[in-house]
Amino acid sequence: MAFPNTTDIVATTIQSRSRAIADNVTKNNALLAKLNMRGNIKPISGGNTILQELSYAQNANGAFYSGYDLLPVAAADVISAAEFNIKQLACPVVISGLEMLQNSGKEQFIDLLEGRINVAESTMSNLLAQSIYSDGTGTGGKEITGLDAAVPADPTTGTYGGINRATWTFWRSQLYDFSTASVTPSATTIQAAMNSMWASQVRGSDRPDLIVSDSIYWTYFMTSLQAIQRFTTPETGSLGFPTIKFMDADVVLDGGIGGYIGSSLMFSLNTKYIFLRPHKDRNMVALSPNKRYSVNQDAEVQILGWAGNLTSSGAQFQGRIQA
Repeated sequence: MAFPNTTDIVATTIQSRSRAIADNVTKNNALLAKLNMRGNIKPISGGNTILQELSYAQNANGAFYSGYDLLPVAAADVISAAEFNIKQLACPVVISGLEMLQNSGKEQFIDLLEGRINVAESTMSNLLAQSIYSDGTGTGGKEITGLDAAVPADPTTGTYGGINRATWTFWRSQLYDFSTASVTPSATTIQAAMNSMWASQVRGSDRPDLIVSDSIYWTYFMTSLQAIQRFTTPETGSLGFPTIKFMDADVVLDGGIGGYIGSSLMFSLNTKYIFLRPHKDRNMVALSPNKRYSVNQDAEVQILGWAGNLTSSGAQFQGRIQA
């Protein structure tokens, strides 16, 4: 006979693996790995949107004084928040009645279930890693509000996090465009572009700490460095990815097989101002412990679910190099 309480096993197995699955998702993407290291994966507990607090101006009351000078105490509204929609992602784990009969022994069923959950885990990881680069309009606007929205090709227009860049210049990311600079991208010009971008992003001790590149720009950068052999290994790289350094920022390839970054594109990021905000009750967990039956099939389903978004509190500290 079939192993009893099949759906309960599916649900509890997903629940017990939920933290491991969430961790594996972050390890699948260099930006998410860096955010995890920084402690910038900050769950939300509720609400119909995600509010990311930010400072957009200095306090005008700050001033030098002497002796009994009167100090200004005018109201200073310098804190606001960007507003992001909650996005949802799911991957069903399906077990048919025939498979339950064929895998009637406990060990056989667990092996089958383990394989199915591994596939669901990798699917969710890949979908999230891909959507990190999105502009949030994919799948009818249901995709994560990713780097193409946070660090767009034209940072002077459009609304991000509910803030209009055309109106608020502090919310504009940095851009180096080879075509606008009338420079041909190559191994001899890539470092000049990166130097220019770096200079535009530095504010005191604030500076980029992660540069993510496609295969083309990665090759240009590697070629420009090979004469001086500036390499590290995956074991010594802080992210667990093969990295090299520009200034003191990790430079990571996200091209090659399964890379999701766009062609001829490099993001220079200050991850201090970037956050992953999953919902505390929907971070790679089974959506429900209840039985889910197909009404016209002999099958049971449990759904692995995630909800949240990628947010930023400092768009002006992020940069993009493009052709």
